[in-house]
Formats: sequence, C-alpha cells, structure tokens
Amino acid sequence: MASPLLRLVVLYGGVSAEHDVSCVTAAHVLAAADRSKYDLVPVGITKSGVWLRNDKAIATIVEGGELPDKLEPAGTEVEPLTAIRGDGGSQAVTVVLPLLHGPHGEDGTIQGMLELFKVPYVGAGVLSSAVCMDKAMAKIVAEQSGIPQCRWVQFRDGIDDPNEIVSRVVDELGLPVFVKPANLGSSVGITKAHDASEVDKAIDVALRYDDIVIIEEAVTAREVEVAVLGNTAPESSVPGEILPGSEFYDYEDKYVTGAAQLVIPADLPEDATRDVRELAARAFTALRCAGMARVDFFYEADGRGWLLNEINTIPGFTPASMYPKLWEATGISYPDLIDQLVALALDGHRRRTGFSTEH
Repeated sequence: MASPLLRLVVLYGGVSAEHDVSCVTAAHVLAAADRSKYDLVPVGITKSGVWLRNDKAIATIVEGGELPDKLEPAGTEVEPLTAIRGDGGSQAVTVVLPLLHGPHGEDGTIQGMLELFKVPYVGAGVLSSAVCMDKAMAKIVAEQSGIPQCRWVQFRDGIDDPNEIVSRVVDELGLPVFVKPANLGSSVGITKAHDASEVDKAIDVALRYDDIVIIEEAVTAREVEVAVLGNTAPESSVPGEILPGSEFYDYEDKYVTGAAQLVIPADLPEDATRDVRELAARAFTALRCAGMARVDFFYEADGRGWLLNEINTIPGFTPASMYPKLWEATGISYPDLIDQLVALALDGHRRRTGFSTEH
C-alpha cells in the first residue's frame, strides 16, 4: 500500500495590510508545488480573521487544472485546529507553509499557535519571527551582533515626544529620511521625508499601521538582496540588485507597475559578492532565523560598504519576488525550493520536539 502524500497546508491572506500580496504569493506557490508529492490544502484567512478551506482550489488541484494568479480566501469555514490537522482520518504527515505577510502571520503569532498544535511549519520560529518583524528590535539585535546598518531613530507612540524626535532626526540623521512602521513590510506605510514638517506628517502616516515608527537616514547606495536557506548551517544565494522605477522601491513599484528592474546576479566585484553572502548568513544566524529569509542590504561602494536594511522571514513568492528568482539563479528551481523548505520544516520540528520535558 502506497504511503499517503505529505499534507501541505498553505495558509494565506490574513488580517494585515499585506493581505493581497499574500493571496498572490499563495497562488504561485500552489501552482509550483509538485502535486505528485503533496496533498495541497489551501486555507485562506479573511481580513476579519475567518479561516476558510478553499474547496474550489483543492478541486482544481486534484483535477490538474490551473489556479488563478490570485487566490482569494473562500470556501468552507473551519476552525484553525481542524484546518491544520484535518478531519483526523488521514495518516499523512502535515506540514504548514505560512504565507501570511506582516502582522498576525509573520510576527510569531501563527508560529506560536503551530507550536501549541505540535505541527511542523516552514520558516522561522516564534522568537525570530517576532524580532525580525519588529524592525526596531531587529536593529537592536543586529547592532549587538556587530552587523553594520544605516543610522536610525525610533519613535514610540505615547512614549516619545514627536517634536523631540523630529528635532533629533534632523540633527542626527540629516535630511531626507525614510519613515516606516516598525511591524510591516511590502513597503506599506513608508514615506520619504525631505524636511521637518514632512517627517512629522510621515510619522502620522506610519502610525496608521503600528505604534512603533522607524526613521532611517536616506543612504545613497545600491539596493541588494540575498536569499538564505537552511536551519543550523544556512546557505546564501547569489545577490540580486533592485533598480527602482520610482524615487524608492515602494509598493506600486513592487506589485502594481512592475517598473523596478531586478538584476540577478548583481554586477558586483567578486569580493563584495562573497562578503554580502557571508554577511547574509551571519545576520540570519544572529536573529535565529530558520528555513528561509530574504536579507536586504544597502551597498555604499565608496563609503561604509555593506549595510543591513532588514530581514524578511516570509519573503514573497510572486512572479515579481526576489526570493525564488535568486535561488533559481543559484541553481535551485522553484519546485525544488519548496521541497527543501518542507524538509527543513520537518528537521526543525524534530529538533524542537526532541528535548526532554522531564525534570
């Protein structure tokens, strides 16, 4: 009797401002996954937090049909535990692939739930997910680990005086600066501020999404990204460079106009390529990442060299996304990448559940 297919539950959608990006990501991951290896179970989470098993998408997958480019949350409402574990009749191993960008998905909340359910899942654990999602905390950890980064200031709503912060930004960072919510991605809520008045207004924009705001110096540098894959011995991809189509690499540039150019591999000196691949793995380890992450850098060729921008523990998998493109250029195809991520999830789960609980 043949062994049952591994049950791969793909979580997508979510309650964050990155809901739509997640829906596109899920469609392309499901299309790329090897249907001869996995029983694919897409589960969408609406913007109001309702979990829906997408029965129509499941039927399309079983019939060998093509999925749409964007998979909306739809189908049968299910409780999270039922959605994750199934109806109990299957003996198949379940692995969860969370594709929930932003808060309540990439910040350790879903990861904590999956730990309680004792289910293997792809990607970083609770601590790493939470720290990497909060850009302020990630910068503090990176600084303690000696990883170079651009100058920055944080604003905490209800704690810091906005007038003092604006004055400090002008004095310490100079102008222009970038202002962004600490706990969000996909360039949502980011503003480039050119004077003190714009800094103040930009903080208000960022506060729509989070109560912690990051203000960073605007560096004149190349934007380079590296994909990392692994658990205890992470590997780094070739670097890729982003050439923005607008003033900076914003949401429209990433997901709407597609004006940005992705140069893979980046045209860099051999030593610079080696250094950034090593630094990406070092940052991945310092922030206790696992499975996958995309590590973003600024490169000041005639200045400070490599500066860490941020780490994304659930990078996008859309056709415009760097992560799968970088691994393809490094020699790992999209389907093989999914296979490796599933294997890493099972390996990480075995290690975490192997510790003694006896006193």
